[in-house]
Amino acid sequence: MFKQFGPAPVPADDLAAALAPFGQSRMLPRAAYVDPAVFEWEQRNIFSGWICVGHADDLDGVGTQRAVGSGANGVLLVHGDDGVIRAFANTCRHRGHELLACGESAKRRGIVCPYHSWSYRLDGRVRNAPGFSETAGFEPEDYGLAELRLVNWHGWLFTDPSGEDADFTEHVVGLEQVVGPYRPEDLTIVDRHSYELATNWKVIAENYQECYHCSTIHPELSRISPPTSGENLELAGSWMGGWMSIIEGAETMSLTGKSGGVAIQGLSEHELRSVMYLVGYPNLLVSLHPDYVMTHLMTPLAVDRTHVECAWAFPKDVAAQPDFDPSYAVDFWDLTNRQDWAACESVQRGLSSPHARPGPLAPDEDGVYQFVTRVARSYQGRNPDSADASARR
Repeated sequence: MFKQFGPAPVPADDLAAALAPFGQSRMLPRAAYVDPAVFEWEQRNIFSGWICVGHADDLDGVGTQRAVGSGANGVLLVHGDDGVIRAFANTCRHRGHELLACGESAKRRGIVCPYHSWSYRLDGRVRNAPGFSETAGFEPEDYGLAELRLVNWHGWLFTDPSGEDADFTEHVVGLEQVVGPYRPEDLTIVDRHSYELATNWKVIAENYQECYHCSTIHPELSRISPPTSGENLELAGSWMGGWMSIIEGAETMSLTGKSGGVAIQGLSEHELRSVMYLVGYPNLLVSLHPDYVMTHLMTPLAVDRTHVECAWAFPKDVAAQPDFDPSYAVDFWDLTNRQDWAACESVQRGLSSPHARPGPLAPDEDGVYQFVTRVARSYQGRNPDSADASARR
C-alpha cells in the first residue's frame, strides 16, 4: 500500500492536461516549478516516502556519520559497531538540535549533539544526558534517537522518513534484471562533484529523461551516442528510463569514445553497446555504462534551488590500479552536466515569467511523459506508480 496523502495545491484541470494520453498531454503547470507552497507540499509528501540518501561508500568504517536532507526530512546515517548502517531522524531528543549539519560528516565512537552535549551510542541509545542522572522519572531508554527504515539496495541507501510508504520491494519491482548485471554494489566510488543549481528539482529530472535537446547543446555526447537511438522501458515500480546506443568503434561515454578502464564483467553484448539511464523517483538518477556507473543524487533546497551530487563508480580492481585515471569519464560528464545545468537554469528563469504556460511534449519526449505523469498522480494524492495503461503510447 502506497503512502496516503492529500492533493497538492495545484488546479485539477492543469493536472488533467498533464495526464492526457501521450501526444495530447501538456507539461506540469507553472506553479509546480515556482510556487513555494507546492514545494512545501512535495517535501511533506513526495520526499517523505522512499528516497535515496546516499551510498554505502559514504559510511566507510565503524563510527562514520553523515547528515543528509534537511528539516522534516533530515536524516543522520551511522555505521554502527555491529557493521550495520542505520538511519535516524537528525534531531536530538533533548531540544531538537541537529546532530550534524546537513552535508557534514564525522567519524567517532558515538553520536554527540553539539548544543548541550547529549550523546548517543551508534545504535541510537542514549549514552549520556548531562545533568539528568539525578532527575526523577528520567529514563534514558525513553530518549533514544528515532530510527528510520533503511534499505541498502545494490549499494544505494534508501530511507522512508514517514515510515508509511509501501514495502521497498514495490519501489524497485522489475528492476533487478535491469540493474543487477552491472553489480553496482561491487563497484567503488572514485570521484564526486557537487553542484548547486538555481532550478527546481523536476526540471533536472525532466532534462535527464530526454535527448531531444542533445543535438543542440551536447555535441560531444551526440558524437558518441546518437540522440534518437534506443528506447524507453515500461517499468512497474517507482523507476523509469531507457537505453541509448553507443556508436560502432566507441567503447563508452567519453570525449574520445575510448575507455580508460575495463568493461564490467558479465554484461551482455547489448549492455556493452549501450548506456541505461534510469530515474529512481523522486531523487536518484542512475547511468549504467559498460565500464562504470554514474549517479546524480538530487536534494531539493528550495522551489528554485537544488543540490546535485554526481558520483562515478568503477570496478574495485580497476580503481585499485596505481595508474588508473577516471578523468576520461569524469571530464566528459562534468562538461555534459554543465551544459545541462545552464539549460535547466534558463528553463527556471523562463518559467518564472507569469506568461509561461505548459507546452506540449515532442514525440521523442515519452520519457518526460513518464516522469510528469508520476508527479501529476502524486499531486492528485494517488499512487504515482499506478499509470492508466490507456494513456501510454
